[in-house]
Amino acid sequence: MTYDVVVVGSGPAGLSAAVTLGRALRTVLVIDAGEPRNAPAAGVHNFLTRDGQSPSEFRALGRTEVERYGGEFRDATVVAVTGEADAFEVHLADGSTVTARRVLVTSGLKDVLPDIPGLAERWGKTVLHCPYCHGFEVRGEAVGVIASGSMAMHAGLLWSQWTSDLMLFLNESFAPDEEQTRKLTNRGVRLVPGRVTAVGDDGVHLADGTVIPRAHLVVQTRLEGRADFLEPLGVKLVEHATGNATHLAAEDPSGRTAVRGLWVAGNVTDPMAQVISAAAAGVGAGAMINMDLVEADAG
Repeated sequence: MTYDVVVVGSGPAGLSAAVTLGRALRTVLVIDAGEPRNAPAAGVHNFLTRDGQSPSEFRALGRTEVERYGGEFRDATVVAVTGEADAFEVHLADGSTVTARRVLVTSGLKDVLPDIPGLAERWGKTVLHCPYCHGFEVRGEAVGVIASGSMAMHAGLLWSQWTSDLMLFLNESFAPDEEQTRKLTNRGVRLVPGRVTAVGDDGVHLADGTVIPRAHLVVQTRLEGRADFLEPLGVKLVEHATGNATHLAAEDPSGRTAVRGLWVAGNVTDPMAQVISAAAAGVGAGAMINMDLVEADAG
């Protein structure tokens, strides 16, 4: 069959869009590779009525809701999208193909950690990124921000809202000027010079052999959109305005792209979106896709 809409990705944006489209009586297939970005996290935050819920439970409940409105799921990896509006072909890694009138990409992004031994295995547990996601849970504790570029200034200032015991490890990648140093000092942030060589349960290891204990660490990851499968349509990931991410550009707030019939929503187009805002974007995209189909059928 040809689905009205194929949604690539079942994060909050994809699930919300699928519910919206299902309630609009559209045939919807959600294809998901099973690689959720927030899998290491203990819980979802800043999502009204869902605070603290595990990401896996959030997705499971979302799937149930989509299925309630007739949506279908397929656990698979999309390797390419070809064709055009009303006749898109979504090619999967197992060699099969699904056809759709419209495609919504909500495939999210991945975090690329700084190349420091010990970070990856602690990611999402004691190594953190977003203070709005984790700050309250580690409030007042010993936190260290490991610099990997100019965004360290932003992180140092921001995380000082949640703890007075904050160190900024300069890591030979950030040299604050006099004004920046004054602001950080005014917020009680202690600057630690030297290159970070590793992190362990005992703390942050510096090149000179010093080990500084910290209960939690903060790093700025590079955010890379997951959408290489759109290249056959001439759609490529581009650098985000922050300079620290790639994303799919949208033509307007609905997520419409330059390719007719192709929409994007969630972190793949808005790297800074939190769970609740990604979900809202999915609802908006779903509504616009339904209207686009209504207009197409009207002739």
